[in-house]
Amino acid sequence: MSISFSNLTPFTSIIFGLLILIFPRFLNYLIAGYLILTGVIALGILR
Repeated sequence: MSISFSNLTPFTSIIFGLLILIFPRFLNYLIAGYLILTGVIALGILR
């Protein structure tokens, strides 16, 4: 099974959801990191 962006998105959503439940103060950092990561992947800089 190859890992692509479409396979990665649900897993990251579950992980971030759990982290937000455990550490609600880090919500801003998690969202910012997720947005930066998805933007870099969408631009094709990371594969």
